[in-house]
Amino acid sequence: MTVTDQTYLAGASWQDTVSRVLREGGIRQIAYVPDAGHAVAIRDAIADPDMIDVVCTTEEEGVAVVSGAWLGGQRAALLMQSSGVGNCVNVFSLLTMGGFPFLTLVTMRGEYAEFNPWQAPMGLATQQALELMGITVYRVDDPADVEETVSAALDTAFLAGGRVAVLLGQRLIGRKKWERN
Repeated sequence: MTVTDQTYLAGASWQDTVSRVLREGGIRQIAYVPDAGHAVAIRDAIADPDMIDVVCTTEEEGVAVVSGAWLGGQRAALLMQSSGVGNCVNVFSLLTMGGFPFLTLVTMRGEYAEFNPWQAPMGLATQQALELMGITVYRVDDPADVEETVSAALDTAFLAGGRVAVLLGQRLIGRKKWERN
């Protein structure tokens, strides 16, 4: 059996918007753990000679990568799934202690039409976990709001020096379901 993301398979223009807004916002490094919801931004980062793509084995590595990018004079974003937020809670203290701006885009699981019960606990706690660690949370559930929300998050992170997460809701991403091969 395999998992398919119906929105991704059908083509998701909101994903193209995310990728474009990140590039236009001066993001030069993308750290990520592979995820279908971020597939377009990952693919575009890999293909762009002006972008550095860093595949991580765990999401907390991504927090260090984007912090290091800032120290090196570049803007970076961390792409992860909501389950990865739980892996990062301890290392989020790096952001606070270092005063680093931070931008992460988080594809949500454990919400609308979730088939995997293991995703629900962290999906339900993602926003609160981020907020407890001092990270401002914006949420997108409608494709029409993607550009404005991601652009606002870029400004909050890199113009105001904030730490911000954009939660890309499961309704936006699309329904995942098991299919037999």
